[in-house]
Amino acid sequence: MALKIGTHSGSFHCDEALGCFLLQQTQRFAGADVVRTRDPEVIKTLDVVVDVGGVYDPGKRCTYRRFRHHQRGFVQLSATGMLLLPQTTIPNCSPAAEALRFDHHQRGFGEVFGHGFNTKLSSAGLVYKHFGREIVASAMQLPADHADVQTVWLQVYRSFLEAVDAIDNGVNQWDSDALPKYMNNTHLSARVGRLNPDWNEDASDEATMQRFKQAMQLTGSEFLEAVQYAAKSWLPARSHVKEALDQRLQVHPSGRIIKLNTFCPWKEHLYDLEAEIGIAGQILYCLYEDDREKKWRIQAVGVAPGSFDSRKALPAPWRGLRDAELSAASGIPGCVFVHASGFIGGNDTLEGAVAMAAKALDME
Repeated sequence: MALKIGTHSGSFHCDEALGCFLLQQTQRFAGADVVRTRDPEVIKTLDVVVDVGGVYDPGKRCTYRRFRHHQRGFVQLSATGMLLLPQTTIPNCSPAAEALRFDHHQRGFGEVFGHGFNTKLSSAGLVYKHFGREIVASAMQLPADHADVQTVWLQVYRSFLEAVDAIDNGVNQWDSDALPKYMNNTHLSARVGRLNPDWNEDASDEATMQRFKQAMQLTGSEFLEAVQYAAKSWLPARSHVKEALDQRLQVHPSGRIIKLNTFCPWKEHLYDLEAEIGIAGQILYCLYEDDREKKWRIQAVGVAPGSFDSRKALPAPWRGLRDAELSAASGIPGCVFVHASGFIGGNDTLEGAVAMAAKALDME
């Protein structure tokens, strides 16, 4: 008999759709059926429960170890970095006690992912915290204890899962009471929300279950894309960014300009590597060749990952200019453009790009 994954009925959200998909990617719950209910008696019969039931206990078994943060009775750290408490036997335990519980709505819940992440977890984050390494290792076809699996597991949380957790828990991206300058209804959580039946559509349990399966497929496909990107593109790029940092003084004596010998996803690696080598915030410009046009780009480093504000934008007198007009204004031959916001510019040659970045260091 197939195992059963339970979640709540009614309107669905991104976190439980993704949580159910993630569980189906594990060895234990591969092929498990999904049951949507709020009936406590039905919930008792399920093998794992996501986003309903008011309980978080990833180790609830007749004989089990509980994995928790912030508890008395600490014994040791497990391989997952969680606090591992002594094995316990539940007297008069019924099979229903075997169910794993991943709800986050109960009062007093405050579980976070750890490893420097402080966003309260949703049900998807809870599942990923406990099963994510296994899922990532399987996708990468590596042992779960491989160092690259750990790196990708953390990166996928940072770049993909944390936003799901934050949105579900109502956490803003910014610390401000100001209204947002624009609405963003294109993120994954919003798209999952739109899969729910509209007010004037069939909202029966059967129809909603079909929509929920679509939501699982949507969230799951984007999760797997995030894992593959992190493993095959993002992770290999780290060595190229490190090389650029190691060679920065060969580009300019200030050490504030780097040149990538191979274009790759560089921004997040730059922030991490700057911190590791003790030069956080010092790199202002990154130079790289555009593989299609075979011209060189000068990109200003953002003040933080994902920020549109630059540590030092290209000079205001150059912004919005192109070609001969820009070369005349800068006094540098071969200029192609500088964006109106100053975050990026271009030159025909590496020498020209270096000259633009070097001159920009001393201009506003």
